[in-house]
Amino acid sequence: MILGLCSRRFSIFFPSWVNLYLGDVLWGLMIFFLCGFAFKASETRVVTVRALLFSFAIEFSQLYHSQWIDSLRKTRIGGLILGYGFLWSDLVSYAVGIGVGVLIESFATGDNNK
Repeated sequence: MILGLCSRRFSIFFPSWVNLYLGDVLWGLMIFFLCGFAFKASETRVVTVRALLFSFAIEFSQLYHSQWIDSLRKTRIGGLILGYGFLWSDLVSYAVGIGVGVLIESFATGDNNK
């Protein structure tokens, strides 16, 4: 979460195309690690599917607009968690972030078969 916030704060140091997607990639990576922490006994592929399903569900929830959920999105934490508007590119960014998490885990554990 800190890296995602820093990516916005220090965006002047990155090319504009990186700024468009870095926060969402880091968000996907964070969700992968949180799912891995929550489901420690699960295999990496199960954690990956759960992280993708959660991330995609949050993104698709942005197609739903009602007063109560839009008021949540107007808060800082609600906006960071729920997002503001649906974008197909966010789905790709989440998948890339989760893929980075899978690579990090496979290199850290030395287990490339999960």
